[in-house]
Amino acid sequence: MSTRSLLPTHQRNSSGIIILGPPSSRSILRMKEKYFFFGVIVSFMFFCFIGMIYLPDLKSTQLYNRYIKPADSLGPNLLGLVPPIESHGHNSNNEDNYELAVLPRPRARFDDERRLRKKIEEHFNISQEAVIPIPNLNPKIRSHINLDVSQSSRITNATIDLPDGADPDPDIAKKRDFIKNMTIISWDNYKKYAWGENELRPVSKRGHSSSIFGTSKLGATIVDGMDTLWIMGLKDRFNDGRIWIQENLTLDGVRTEMSVFETIIRFVGGLLTCYAFTKDEMFLRKSVEIAEKMLPAFDTPTGLPYSLIKPDTGSSKNYIWASQSSSILAEVGTLYLEFSFLTSATGDPKYLDKVEKIRSLLDSNSKPYDGLYPLYINPKSGKFGSQHFSVGALGDSFYEYLIKTWLFSNKKDVVALRMYNEAVDAIDKHLVQRTQSGLVYLADMRYGRLEHKMGHLTCFAPGMFSLGAKSSAHDQKRADHFMQLAADIANTCHESYTRTATKIGPETFWFSGDLEAQSGKRTDRYYILRPDVIEGWFYMWRLTKDPKYRQWAWDAAQAIEKSCLAPDGTGYSGITDVDSAKPKYDDVQQSFWLAETLKYLYLIFSNDELISFDQWVFNTEGHPLPIRNLNPAFPETVPQTN
Repeated sequence: MSTRSLLPTHQRNSSGIIILGPPSSRSILRMKEKYFFFGVIVSFMFFCFIGMIYLPDLKSTQLYNRYIKPADSLGPNLLGLVPPIESHGHNSNNEDNYELAVLPRPRARFDDERRLRKKIEEHFNISQEAVIPIPNLNPKIRSHINLDVSQSSRITNATIDLPDGADPDPDIAKKRDFIKNMTIISWDNYKKYAWGENELRPVSKRGHSSSIFGTSKLGATIVDGMDTLWIMGLKDRFNDGRIWIQENLTLDGVRTEMSVFETIIRFVGGLLTCYAFTKDEMFLRKSVEIAEKMLPAFDTPTGLPYSLIKPDTGSSKNYIWASQSSSILAEVGTLYLEFSFLTSATGDPKYLDKVEKIRSLLDSNSKPYDGLYPLYINPKSGKFGSQHFSVGALGDSFYEYLIKTWLFSNKKDVVALRMYNEAVDAIDKHLVQRTQSGLVYLADMRYGRLEHKMGHLTCFAPGMFSLGAKSSAHDQKRADHFMQLAADIANTCHESYTRTATKIGPETFWFSGDLEAQSGKRTDRYYILRPDVIEGWFYMWRLTKDPKYRQWAWDAAQAIEKSCLAPDGTGYSGITDVDSAKPKYDDVQQSFWLAETLKYLYLIFSNDELISFDQWVFNTEGHPLPIRNLNPAFPETVPQTN
């Protein structure tokens, strides 16, 4: 419709000047024009009405009369009595800011607001630890706001003081210091050459990002390594990492695909451990923000999450190579510790609800080989895929979390204990094999046929079996049996190290033909600073005190120092062939090198008080989480789930 048809007609004189005069004989507005304007007015009124419904009812609560109204005399801009986010590098377009738009937070007035907040606390005799209620906001906004309150005081007053853990034996103390120095080399060179990047390329001295993190700079090494720094007493370096996390860590705007599983065990798990150690609620808030970005992946008919997600859009999918576009057992079944702790720390039951639903589905599914779980499961139908079974890659941490969930619950989660016992009995029955020379290993199985190989990843199993045996998960006879099985597998993993030129074990080793705990194909011979063998020895040392495990760990540390330290001493790199006398570097210092490998080495040469098994359970990325009702670091108020 032209503009002219909407206006009254005018007359012009001969010079073209408009003469305002009476309208033409036709109606000023045609009928359809009247309908058009009527529709605009009705629409406007409708949207105004809807907007009024969703406005927060600030004056309908006691908060307004008790706090906000009297506080008007104390200052012009009280921001709902909530302190601003102390971040100078935070993206102004992130999720926090648009959700908290009802409570504007101009950073230029931060000091004034802090002084006003102090006056308010003095005026109303409000404890600095108290969280002032927020009126009628949705739970998501409320949780984000509450997590910001009294941040600085919580850091100084509620920090968990870990024991030093020093061993009185001077030789052991010297070895522990050596491991600590390896950590300092790894961290300092990451900070020098790749600060803020996901990982370090120590040979080429630049940043690196694995595909599991997408292409964004998310500081994976910082988040993954923070608790290791805290355990080792490297507080200055820890504080450097804390500042980076506070000012830079966000998934807002990340449009590339990330691994849901890896993000939760590394980022959420690492942040939650830092929160448990320090009670610094910045870490908890960041863990919530990241977990929220992962939740769209759980929006499937069964609640089983997809493997990959684009945080910016929430779109998710599975790997194209996964059987029938299925989700992976280890990925869907290794979230319980993190999400359970997240629910306890935030009071939001949705995290625990999601992992409870997953576990219930896995538990109720038909399993053709007793308690063995196939590696693939369809997120739409909830049915298992191809009949492939392994305690190594794609399956490992699912089994690990069954026993750890029971321990994490202070031995109250009987479902986890039952599932664990059924699983290890099935593993013992169907997958445990022994060579003619006596080496014990855990084979893979496809459709009833065994594959006589083990992966480096499978060498976590001595820790799982020994933890179950020593924690009364079985009767005494079965406990003795599984303790011996743990020792036998730990020995086989050690053999995979001693039978290579570098004295470092390969990614995969076989038990067929002339091969016994040795790599076959050249593509099996790489080492990427994995922790699993050393992790198994760590548990065996703690639970048996057999000195050979400390010796094996020291031998491995020396071999890694010799073959993996970058030429200029600028960090540690994986190598491409453990059977080569002069292996080539892969030029990647993995984030789990700091999160797990170095941490387990350090703890092997520390006493048992440092991260005691009586109070802590390690997640699958090596991040210790406090045991419910046994550890003062566990949140005091445990909410009830729906």
